[in-house]
This record gives sequence, structure tokens and C-alpha cells, in this order.
Amino acid sequence: MRRWMAIATALLATVALGIPAARAAFPERPITLIVPWAAGGGTDAVARYIASVMEKDFGQPVNVVNRTGGSGVVGHSAIATAPPDGYSIGLITLEINLMHWVGLTKLTHEDYTPLALMNADLSAIHVPANSPYKKIDELVAAIKANPGKLKASGAGQGGSWHLALAGMLKSLDVDPNAAAWVPATGGAATALADLAANGLDFVSCSLPEARALLSAGKIRTLVFMSDKRAALFPDVPSLKEATGSSWAKGVWRGMAAPKGLPKDIADRYEAMFKKHGRPIGVFEQGRTIPYKG
Repeated sequence: MRRWMAIATALLATVALGIPAARAAFPERPITLIVPWAAGGGTDAVARYIASVMEKDFGQPVNVVNRTGGSGVVGHSAIATAPPDGYSIGLITLEINLMHWVGLTKLTHEDYTPLALMNADLSAIHVPANSPYKKIDELVAAIKANPGKLKASGAGQGGSWHLALAGMLKSLDVDPNAAAWVPATGGAATALADLAANGLDFVSCSLPEARALLSAGKIRTLVFMSDKRAALFPDVPSLKEATGSSWAKGVWRGMAAPKGLPKDIADRYEAMFKKHGRPIGVFEQGRTIPYKG
């Protein structure tokens, strides 16, 4: 009898070892939220707001990590190559649809598991507080008369804010290459800091990103790239009213995980974003897009 009991115990142990343990409910440890742009910029601010919401809902710390460089390639690559276990996600931007066209990376939207579209901001043109240009038509005239002389920035070469400027100039019959573009490795945050220090002639980026420097009187905004003024910045003229141009261009931001994220974890994220989905007021410019499923 003892012999058979020993054999039975051994068989049960063998079977037990062959059965994988049930996966613990997600999440059971801290989460890393990767931001491809520098701290202090619009994408960083949106990410930190989202992180605070996630912490309350998930009951776990959410660590925001800024992975800058390569005109957004470094951070977007870090998100795409992270383990697809839900513990490393990121806030991707419009640049993921642009970078491969200029040879910066082979990454595309297909390298991610999309989770939620968070918001969208249109561009604006900002100058230093002591700039001689008071209106957008004055700046455009100077760009046209002095091709290559005035320096602009806002993001990487060929990025969303660069394209916003190029499209605006083209719509006003000015060569898009007439303004010298200085790539900003950290995105709009570093470009605006350079602008306030008079290292640049103007910057193309969103109004919310420039809000702190605007409030401090370090910079001025000449125009908002829309057909109407921004609700939170009513003193800034729209491009349509200032020049007659209907050009509008901005950036979208979305939450994403590496490709191959298990469906149950993706569903957990999507349910959380849907529950909290609403326009992020401080970033609203009349074009903010809440999560809609």
C-alpha cells in the first residue's frame, strides 16, 4: 500500500509540474510609459496626465520615461521593441507615419498594438518676445525676401511641426525650403527654450506646448493654423483670418503597445481608456479628440 501511495504521489507531482500556473490578474507590478519626446513638451504633458489616470485605475505605479533622439526614432523604437506583456507601453505620435518615408527607420504603425487615440493639437507660429515681427504676414514676407536666413524649429526634420510650417508657406506661395529648419532632438520643448533665448527666429508647434513661455512673456504667438481661433487662446488670430489661407496641420497622439500584446491585456487597457475617455481640457484647441472606442 505504501508503495502504491508513493507511486500515486509521484504521478500527481509530475502532472502538477506539467500544468502552467494561471496568469495573475494584470497588472501586478509597475508599468513603464515611454515618451519619444523631451520632458516639458506637449506629448510629455499628455503622457503624465494619462499616467496619473492609469495609476488610480490600475493601482500600480506608472513611470513616465522620456526616450529622446533621432527625431523621435529612439522612443518609438523603444516602444515597438519592448516585451509585449503590457508592462511597457508608450504614447506614439504622428511621426510614426512619417519617419520611414525619409529613411530614419523602418518602423510603421504595423509594429504596434493600438490602444487609444488620445488627442490632437494644431500648430501655431511663435516668435521671441523681442522679435521685430508682430504679424504673420511680416514674418512670411521676411522669409520670402531672405531665403535660408531665418531659422525655425519645433521637432525633427520632416516631423509634424516641420510639415505644418512647410504646408503653411506653400499655401502662401512661399518656397517651403525658404526657412532654414533646425532639427530639435527633444521636440518642441527644446525648440521653445532656444526660441526664448533668441537662438531661433521662430518655432512651429502647438499652443499648449508654448503656454508657459507665453504666460511668462518670453515669447509671442503670431498665428494659429486653423480657420478659427483656439478657445483657450482667443487673442491669437487664426491663419484663415490673418492670411486667407485654409491650411491646417497638427499632430495626433495615441497610446500603443508593442505588436503581439495579448488580447486580454489589450482589452484591459482599452476598457480603462474608454472609461476615462474625454477631451483633455488643458490641451483642447477645438480639435482635441477623446477616445471613442
